[in-house]
Amino acid sequence: MKKNIYTIMAALALVAGAQQIAQAQAPQAKYVVMVTVDGFRPEFYLDSINYAMPTVRELMKNGVAAQGLNPVFPSVTYPDHTTMITGVTPAKHGIYYNTPFEPEGATGKWYWDYSLIKTATLWDAMHKAGKTTACVRWPVTYNAPIDYRIPEYWDYKNMGDARPYTAAATQPASLWKEVQDNATGLLEADDLNAANNELIQDENAARMAGYIIKKYKPNFLALHLACTDHYEHENGRDHYMVKASVAGADRAIKTLVESLNRAKIADSTLIIVLGDHGFENIYRSFNPNYLLKQAGLITDVKTGNWKAQFHSSGGSSFLMLKDSKDKATLNKVEAILAQQPDSVKKYYQVISKAQLTKIGADPNVPLALSGIDGTTLGNKSDVIFEKFAHVKGTHGFFPDHKQIQTGFVAFGPGLKKGAVIPVMNMVDIAPLIAKLTGVTMPAMDGKLYPELLQ
Repeated sequence: MKKNIYTIMAALALVAGAQQIAQAQAPQAKYVVMVTVDGFRPEFYLDSINYAMPTVRELMKNGVAAQGLNPVFPSVTYPDHTTMITGVTPAKHGIYYNTPFEPEGATGKWYWDYSLIKTATLWDAMHKAGKTTACVRWPVTYNAPIDYRIPEYWDYKNMGDARPYTAAATQPASLWKEVQDNATGLLEADDLNAANNELIQDENAARMAGYIIKKYKPNFLALHLACTDHYEHENGRDHYMVKASVAGADRAIKTLVESLNRAKIADSTLIIVLGDHGFENIYRSFNPNYLLKQAGLITDVKTGNWKAQFHSSGGSSFLMLKDSKDKATLNKVEAILAQQPDSVKKYYQVISKAQLTKIGADPNVPLALSGIDGTTLGNKSDVIFEKFAHVKGTHGFFPDHKQIQTGFVAFGPGLKKGAVIPVMNMVDIAPLIAKLTGVTMPAMDGKLYPELLQ
């Protein structure tokens, strides 16, 4: 009899152990809301004196955070947003810049279309797992397989009014009218812009996302808030409108939290707030194409009469060879850069092919430049430097710049309370979401941090 009792107890213990293992391995978040504050800097939530982000700090207090998040290279919006939802670098996912290199001169096109992404995304993984998805003004989602889709999209020939182009790209088509009827009111042209010291763009985007959460409860929703980036570009890091934008973004995030509560799904939702890049003050623009034109490597790009030209991406610029096998031209460009006087060289650093490969940048590029000492990179070929009348801001620099780090805060099922780690990388975001939701993604470049997980 005693033996039978021991046998039963042992069996029960095995069952209990199996249940604990199963629970530990089971997905812990049924829903995910991921919000990017474009131009998000760690001090926005680490410094409670100078920046008003009470909602984000409350999420951090009860969840997890990083003191810094390293972007990809170039540290600009579209490559970083695509890395967030793929877990791989631009070299693999194919969104190398915000704007593609156009050999005959830039027209204003961006990497809008989802079909340009070369690897699997969280949108794909969620659908394969039978989950629903949504996005509001998320980059590279034009024609994306997203159930409730309001993409970031505009006509580069008519920058002032994105409404007709966004409306035409919204899925389902009825959603555009639906969010105006129930969330924003009738939208005017400036209601989707960041201009005139207004924050209405972020406010409307958050209202749209909040409505979708309450009405449809998608398992994965991604929202892009862009006002902070706009005003950092206009005025540098420390302007009043930057601080106002940060406070506005926090209120937008509070709108989402309120919507989760109204939808009664807050307890099962993972909330991630992060940025795509930090920001640096800039005082001048350096145009390396001027050096190439002076050396006879650029005559007229519009007629195809060039051997090499640089493609600017904010604070960096990438060398494009007309003939990728033209070693003589590459050697000449390297010599030109090396021979510049210190008065020129002090404003840029050369990023080698080995560095580009290691960080996962555009694999077609033999070298790049990254601005230093408050210098951005331009595409002009008729002037070497342009000095700004007042301080501005930009990003795109090589991620060894401390100020280009962005931020990360997360709260929800499966995460510890109050854990803060020194640094993460942009490729680490998708693995965390996959882990906590149980969706399957192909091999990714990022890693998990056990110190963040329960």
